[in-house]
Formats: sequence, structure tokens, C-alpha cells
Amino acid sequence: MITLHGFGENFGLPEVSPYVTKTEVHLRLAGLPYVKEASAPQFSPKGQLPWLDDDGELIADSHFIRLHLERKYAIDFDEGLGALERAQAWTIERMVENHFGWTMIHMRWLTPENFAKGPAHFFDQLPPTVQEDVRREVQGRVAENVRAVGVGRHSQAEILGLGVRSLAALSALLGDKPFLMGARPTSVDAVAFGMLAGLLTPFFDAPLRDRAMTFGNLTAYVDRMMAGVYPEFAWTPLNLPAEPAWA
Repeated sequence: MITLHGFGENFGLPEVSPYVTKTEVHLRLAGLPYVKEASAPQFSPKGQLPWLDDDGELIADSHFIRLHLERKYAIDFDEGLGALERAQAWTIERMVENHFGWTMIHMRWLTPENFAKGPAHFFDQLPPTVQEDVRREVQGRVAENVRAVGVGRHSQAEILGLGVRSLAALSALLGDKPFLMGARPTSVDAVAFGMLAGLLTPFFDAPLRDRAMTFGNLTAYVDRMMAGVYPEFAWTPLNLPAEPAWA
């Protein structure tokens, strides 16, 4: 039995974390049965979510979970792609996760209004006497990480510019295709969808989301992926009229 450990549903999303979403989409694309349990990073072998318990074998980090699934279950998420296309997919994945993702983390954790209604509530189950101290401590660690990768060293306008440039690149790469690499979803769609859905959920408000909403092919893409991967989730389409549910 496969058990996926993640944060769970919140913020108008079927899963809070884009990285857990990535793994969950991989599981669903592969048609592998699994159960999902709410967890916390400190219980993971690597101190981060997601992590997987596959019949007692523990695998942490969405990338290494993907490799495990492909190896153990003889799955190729990029089946049909040539060497150049696989390289392009990897390049897109790195841009989305290792750069664009930090602009979204900045939006959620370091914009006071978004933090107050979103991540701040992760600590509601703690004793009231320590909640605020823990909130400040964790938010401070997030701010240090955002600064360490470089994004947090810039002004608000500069961070917005970086995020918009990544959105424009994704929009150009997607073009009029149903999915990033063509007619069927591949591994990189799990990554891009998770991050874009995390940005585009109406739960949060930010200039970066406003700019993202102007890329019609990206909003239609998120709607398409949501309907195809999470048909049970009540998602209000971003793109009207709605695109076909799944190509």
C-alpha cells in the first residue's frame, strides 16, 4: 500500500503544497492506488513534504518519489518524448521549482495579509501561549530561505518582475497545446500545474496573481489539469468559457 504524506486540502486547493500536488498528480497519472495522510515536515525522512511510505520503504522529496515510482512500477511519465524534449521538460521543471516557486512562497508567507489568512493557521493547534512565537520563528526561517536563494534580496517590484517573466515563459512554451509537451500530460505538467494552481487560487490576493490571470492559456491549462486530475474537487474555473475537461 502506498501512503502519501502531505499537508492536505486548504486555501481553495485539493492540496496546500505544490510539491505534494506534484507527487499526487504523478500517482494519479500512473493510476496507482494510494491513501493520503496529513503530516508535518518534521516527520519526514528529509524534514520536508511530500514523503511516501510504499510498503515500508520511505521516500522523501517529490523528485526522488517520481524516480521510485518509475523504477518500481515500470512507469515512464515522459513516454513518447525524445532526448531533447526530456531535456526541455527538465529545464522547465527547474525554472518552475527552483526559481518561480520562490516568488509564490514570498507571496504566501511574506505578504502580511496572505500570511495571516493562510500559513499562520498552520499553527492553530499549538497551545495559545506559544502560537505567535512559533509563527514568527517559522515565518522568519522562510524569509531567510527566500533571501538565501536570492529572490528575497530584491524589491517587491523586482520580485514581481521575476515572477511575471517566468509566467510569460511558461505561457510561450505552452502556446496552444493542451499540455506543456504536447497532446498528453507528462511529468512536467504535474510540476507546472501544482505551482500555477497554488498561485491562481482565489484564496490569496497579490499582484503576481493578478498578472497571472492575464495569461489566458495558463488559466485554461490549470482548469484543464484540475478537471482531469481532481475531478472530485470543487474548483471554480478561472477561464470562461470553460475549456474541455481533459484532452
